[in-house]
Amino acid sequence: METKPQKMPKVAKVKNKAPAEIQITAEQLLREAKERDLEILPPPPKQKISDPAELADYQLRRRKQFEDNIRKNRTVISNWIKYAHWEESQKEIQRARSIYERALDVDHRNVTIWLKYTEMEMRNRQVNHARNLWDRAVTILPRINQFWYKYTYMEEMLENVAGARAVFERWMEWQPDEQAWQTYINFELRYKEIDRAREIYERFVITHPEVKHWIKYARFEENHGFINSARRIYERAVHFYGDDHLDEKLYIAFARFEENQKEHDRARVIYKYALDHMPKEQAKELYKAYTIHEKKYGDRSGIEDVIVSKRKFQYEQEILQNPTNYDAWFDYLRLVEGEGDVEITRETYERAIANVPPSKHKQFWRRYIYLWINYALFEELEALDYERTRQVYKACLDLLPHKIFTFSKIWLLFAQFEIRQKNLGAARKILGNAIGKCPRDKLFRGYIDIEIQLREFDRCRILYGKFLEFGPENCVTWMKFAELESLLGDVDRARAIYELAISQPRLDMPELLWKAYIDFEISQEEAENARQLYERLLERTSHVKVWLSYAKFELNNQSEDNMNVALARRVYERANENLKNYSEKESRVLLLENWKEFESGHGSDSSREKVNAKMPRRIKKRQKVIDEDGTEQGWEEVFDYIFPEDEASKPNLKLLAAAKNWKKKKDTEDAPEV
Repeated sequence: METKPQKMPKVAKVKNKAPAEIQITAEQLLREAKERDLEILPPPPKQKISDPAELADYQLRRRKQFEDNIRKNRTVISNWIKYAHWEESQKEIQRARSIYERALDVDHRNVTIWLKYTEMEMRNRQVNHARNLWDRAVTILPRINQFWYKYTYMEEMLENVAGARAVFERWMEWQPDEQAWQTYINFELRYKEIDRAREIYERFVITHPEVKHWIKYARFEENHGFINSARRIYERAVHFYGDDHLDEKLYIAFARFEENQKEHDRARVIYKYALDHMPKEQAKELYKAYTIHEKKYGDRSGIEDVIVSKRKFQYEQEILQNPTNYDAWFDYLRLVEGEGDVEITRETYERAIANVPPSKHKQFWRRYIYLWINYALFEELEALDYERTRQVYKACLDLLPHKIFTFSKIWLLFAQFEIRQKNLGAARKILGNAIGKCPRDKLFRGYIDIEIQLREFDRCRILYGKFLEFGPENCVTWMKFAELESLLGDVDRARAIYELAISQPRLDMPELLWKAYIDFEISQEEAENARQLYERLLERTSHVKVWLSYAKFELNNQSEDNMNVALARRVYERANENLKNYSEKESRVLLLENWKEFESGHGSDSSREKVNAKMPRRIKKRQKVIDEDGTEQGWEEVFDYIFPEDEASKPNLKLLAAAKNWKKKKDTEDAPEV
């Protein structure tokens, strides 16, 4: 038997496989389906129940559904509530109660079940049932405030004021939060029961002892016109908290209460008491309120007291942050001194000087030492306690590390204090002790000045001797010693001191010493001695200023036949010859300029021409700039001086000048004519 060939199904031919011009996304498809409501099922048809049999059948089916849902998961409370609501809608209140009771057996701590149960009873005007439910709820869950609020609200709506009050009292036994107490108070105030509200406040502030509750209590009394009672409450609050738990809010409220009653003195006393007893960092708002009060009602002194108190607080804060902030201590002490209370000022000074600098470097002590100085001056000038002043100076000197550094000012002030007390021996002993422990230039000079004022010149000589043993290189000391002797008329002794001074191997300012010696000889009209001193000085140095001073001295030393001019000219000539050997051309130029000025006033035409012939030419030169490490940094232009005398002695310079002139002349001839 022949098998027929199997026919393949016909496949529709696609004529155009290109993508469509308009593409549709999945989002568009979903949007169209939503717009056309393609997926919404039509609601079930409404049933009209026309006889009791149909109603019973419907109720049976619905109850079976609810019971099945509950049986699946008893803990889902929403199923119980829906079931009870449906029974309530069927006017089956007893069945709804049964469902709620079954739900409470499952979870008796569920707040929603209790609330829905009681709301159902109240909707259906079952007052006693609702009351019994609230009793059960607040007994089982007394910390759920919502039950108490709704219970009291129901009783009040039923105008059962006594019952509501009894509920509130039961509630207050559990010591709820402040809002519950405030609700009870407002309840009593609605029925004008002021005394009852006051009793509740009394229990409230004991149960919740916070400042704001005491303030509320006092304002309640104030608002109802019981001013004395409000004041007593504020006073009780102050005593209740004592000095250990002060709060600025309480004192501000108390003071403002007195301010409203026009009792400004009472308010001022309250502010001051609080500021005296409270820590400064906790009283910022108190200071602000006190300042505003004084600006409104106080006099000038009161306002100043407030400002001073505020500044004290600021200084205390600065000192607390940095105890070694001596500038803050100075400002604070100046403020305290202005008040005039000696004991407080003394105590503040003691606190200040207790903050010793932590380091032994003198720079850290420079500000600190003035605390001691000011303390001593305060005790002497303000407190007039001279023995304590002496103790302050001694304590300061004991504190200073004299082997490392000292302060001459302290020693001198202590000695001057003893002199003011007419105790000269003690002053000398102090300064002698100072020189023995820590000799300083300032100490010696201060001691010598005191002895000069006392006209004890022999002691001055001894002190100068000690001073020069301590610092023989100090030229000022030698000069002062010699000056003292010259003032005393002992010229030979002064000259001997100068001679001894210039013979010292090392001096800090020898030029001043020589000048002082020369001026001394000139003042004694010993021109020859002064001339010899100039010659001796020139043996040691050839500085141009010495030569100029020497020439000026010779010129001012008047003599017959104008001999002084010739001597001055001779000094200039010697100086010029001497300075030729040195490389400092500026000094030589300075000498020649002074010589020229001298000749213009005292010389002849020939002498002027002679000096003019010596004047140098200033030229500009280029030289390499080399750093400290030896690297070249380029070239720089400098000015140099060429002296005619040097050109004559160096023929190379003449040859160079001639070449320069020839080059200049050649450039001029080669220039094209215009």
